[in-house]
Amino acid sequence: MLPESFLEELSQPSQTKMVLVVLDGLGGLPVPELGNKTELEAASTPNLDELAARSSLGLAHPVMPGITPGSSAGHLALFGYDPTKYVIGRGILEALGIGFDIKPQDIAIRGNFCTVEKRGSELVVTDRRAGRPSTDHTVRICQRLQEIIRDIEGVEVFIRPVKEHRFVVVLRGEGLDPRVKDTDPQKEGVAPLTPEPLAPEASRTASVTRKLLERIGEILADEPQTNYALLRGFSSQPGLTPFPERFKLKAGAIAVYPMYRGLASLVGMDVLALKGETLADEISTLKEQWGSYDFFFLHIKATDSRGEDGDFNGKIKVIEDFDKHLPSILELKPDVLVITGDHSTPSIYAAHSWHPVPFLLHSCWVRAEREAGFNEYACARGMLGQFPLLYTMNLMLAHAGRLEKFSA
Repeated sequence: MLPESFLEELSQPSQTKMVLVVLDGLGGLPVPELGNKTELEAASTPNLDELAARSSLGLAHPVMPGITPGSSAGHLALFGYDPTKYVIGRGILEALGIGFDIKPQDIAIRGNFCTVEKRGSELVVTDRRAGRPSTDHTVRICQRLQEIIRDIEGVEVFIRPVKEHRFVVVLRGEGLDPRVKDTDPQKEGVAPLTPEPLAPEASRTASVTRKLLERIGEILADEPQTNYALLRGFSSQPGLTPFPERFKLKAGAIAVYPMYRGLASLVGMDVLALKGETLADEISTLKEQWGSYDFFFLHIKATDSRGEDGDFNGKIKVIEDFDKHLPSILELKPDVLVITGDHSTPSIYAAHSWHPVPFLLHSCWVRAEREAGFNEYACARGMLGQFPLLYTMNLMLAHAGRLEKFSA
């Protein structure tokens, strides 16, 4: 793998416009109920299929073959940051995504409200997402907790709602370290894990977290569903070189979910305000801000959500909805357009998987596929072949005329 400075040294300013569309969890696997087709194959996508015939296709590995990526790893690769070098916990992304003023030494933790029940002397998780409560409900629960929990062992505790069952905890104090084991067991029917330190320096953080969870369980004991919490992604600011500085462009991010707004903020993109939470609202913002930025990151979450729910018809509907809106993006005539995912979330698997993601690259300089549709199997036969998702920015910058020639 070449050093990051290699691409940075070749990057140069230009007037060209680039759009990176990320359909979260886009990749799928054959589903028997769909005639052994993937969601992309089963969906009616005339606009994507027509665009694919004028584009280059491939399959991209978010980390490397066989490795199942988290969302932060996939997005960092898309943005040109080696995900094996920058391992970032989801806590810092959630905190930045809701606009929390993170200090350099703060520890941010992502939380899920969950449902637990007592079985003998042990707590057992019966629903990791507490029935997916409304965001309003989570706001109320966080306010209730924050009114009581303000300090543990001399460490300030901030508890803020994010979306649905998700919330964020920020710890502020001396002697804290993010190297603490997650408490989310990632499945139901088992006990929550204990926050153990992964390094001696993290002992205080782990101790504070254990006491925090005890308090949360005591305070929420009367709640029928949101009666406990699972914590993961203990993290602090990683100190990345900003995306605009690296690639000499002005970048705007359009995303609904706080985590992805946080990811964009983390790398130095401007996170653009939205008037609503629909895809139409996102594209409206893209149009309104078109003259102000060189690069746009546009994120669509529901493909991943439906995949994780095992809802293949729901995932198909999200893909078809995007296809209907695609002409609105093409009307802007971007010099480079990439449509891909940050990882695969096959609905039949109901979780992130290690499968490479479909990748479409459109510009006036591509070697067009001519007859290909847009799905996993067409992408497997595509001009781009299989490659690391980390090379997304290489391809986008090159096709936008933003990379100088290398060497003599």
